[in-house]
Amino acid sequence: MARFRFNLEAVLEQRRAVERERQREVAALERARLEIEQELRGRQRAIEGAREDLRDALGKGGAGAGVTIDLGGVRLQSRAAFHQARQAQMTAIRLAGAMRKVEAARGRLLEAARARKAVEMLRQKRFEEWRRDQERREAAAADEINVMRASRRGEEIL
Repeated sequence: MARFRFNLEAVLEQRRAVERERQREVAALERARLEIEQELRGRQRAIEGAREDLRDALGKGGAGAGVTIDLGGVRLQSRAAFHQARQAQMTAIRLAGAMRKVEAARGRLLEAARARKAVEMLRQKRFEEWRRDQERREAAAADEINVMRASRRGEEIL
């Protein structure tokens, strides 16, 4: 029995390899994006903590409670909160860049998948053509066998 051989099998394998590489690239960028998101959430929690500490420091003085407010400490808390906010902004900018990279990598992955599918569709089309040709050959061979049998028996062929 004849076997189907696709003459562009090497191209198909190369396209599959490119697609796998693009998938790995997207996965690595997604991991980096998730790490940045996690860092941003941590920074946001730190900002909230610094704000709470600042509120506590300012709230101790209460209305006429006779308690003095440590302005140096309040200033330090304020600077810490500002620093945390600045760090969060920088992290958000890094996150935006990471998201752009992920989207670009997804576009490259999509293009690689399209290229692979195009070759796979060509392979399927050629396989169907080969299969129909094989069926045609088998039918012709069966007809030939029937003609030879009939001629041996001396029968008339219709």
